Amino acid sequence: MEDNFIKFFQSNNIPMSPLCDPLAILTDEAEVATWNNDSLPSDRVSTENGAILCNSDRYSLMIDPQLQGISWLKTREAKNDLQVTRLTNPKMVKILEASIESGKPVMIENLENSIDAVIQPVYARAIIKRGKSKYIKMGDKELSLHPNFSLYLHTKLQSPHYPPEIQAECTLINFTVTESGLEDQLLALVVKKERPDLAQQKEQLIQDLNGYKIKLNNLQASLLKQLAEQKGDILDDISLIENLEDAKKVSVETSEKVALATETSAKITETSEQYRPAANRGALVFFLMNELFKIHSFYRFSLDSFVIVVQRAIDIVAERLNPKKVKKEVEEPEEGAEGEEAKQEEEEEEEEEEVELTPRALAKRVEMILESITYEGFNYTRRGTLEAHKLVLATMLTLRINIRKELIKPDEVTALIKKEVSLDIPIVPDSLKSFITEAIMPAIIGL
Repeated sequence: MEDNFIKFFQSNNIPMSPLCDPLAILTDEAEVATWNNDSLPSDRVSTENGAILCNSDRYSLMIDPQLQGISWLKTREAKNDLQVTRLTNPKMVKILEASIESGKPVMIENLENSIDAVIQPVYARAIIKRGKSKYIKMGDKELSLHPNFSLYLHTKLQSPHYPPEIQAECTLINFTVTESGLEDQLLALVVKKERPDLAQQKEQLIQDLNGYKIKLNNLQASLLKQLAEQKGDILDDISLIENLEDAKKVSVETSEKVALATETSAKITETSEQYRPAANRGALVFFLMNELFKIHSFYRFSLDSFVIVVQRAIDIVAERLNPKKVKKEVEEPEEGAEGEEAKQEEEEEEEEEEVELTPRALAKRVEMILESITYEGFNYTRRGTLEAHKLVLATMLTLRINIRKELIKPDEVTALIKKEVSLDIPIVPDSLKSFITEAIMPAIIGL
């Protein structure tokens, strides 16, 4: 979209919205905030996946190795009495039949590469229409399809191989975390730990903005309704004119508040971005861990456990820089009015400390968090690796960090690890034969 579609529009002077974003059409900030409250990660990729799942007519098949999608769906659909089952469950067909008729959502989790043919008419939406009623035929039964019924298919496999008809009949959604997506998630986590005031302020702003937008929409709707129902001369209706004046006043106030909130939101984002290097390093360490299964099939790490490691790394830095605060949190709070006063004074002191953090001090703190995440992540991974692979792990981590810092070139690392060999066997010149063998010469030419 950004590389071709939008550039084509701009180069041909085709009129378009300033922020051309399909996500803004499919969903709004209020809905995204609700998803985030239901434990959907706050990164862009996860939000896009959520929008696809909620807007698609076809039933969704989720590829979800880190189990982020399934935990969100279970929370989101809990109020609708979500039925969770597996293909191996002997009661699976009965659960599915009952849910189709009663309108409960069904999730079939942990699918392997093959999907049972019994559920094919359901995910293929082989619906029979008779008048206003809809039916689905499962085996020899015709089931009345409830309009609220929905089906979710879920697999933990990282790269499953399904036949083309399944991909054509379901909406395939890849919930596998990407490096940029994980970076955004870790950034939210670091900011929440380091600057809870900012995270809280951002949440409050989103709620306020959504409230303002709803208020404006309601005003417009009520005015249009009054104008449509108006009989005779509009100028004679005093109550309508008063309502118009009130609406204009509220509209101006709301617009001012929206402008102020947008400005504040931009400042919060700017401050949050200063913690990005630490989140970037966390994502780098996790994706290194995630590729260790190529060395040995034992090496499987979960994202949930890594998030705990990152939280511990941030706590270690906080304890090192401000041991008093950590000590206070450990101690039990005092009871009574004196305890409350002391607590208020502590909070005021903390606020003062947060304000006094200079750009240099903040940069130093972020650097310490970055180092702590690297060390704790390496330590956690090293503990679970065989002795023979510990040096490999340390080398891979060092090389990746240096590539990210642009201290070394990726193609040099590739040449070191893979050893490019020339396919044409070169002739070794006589002047080199004394110290270069025929086996080494192709590697030199390849390099």
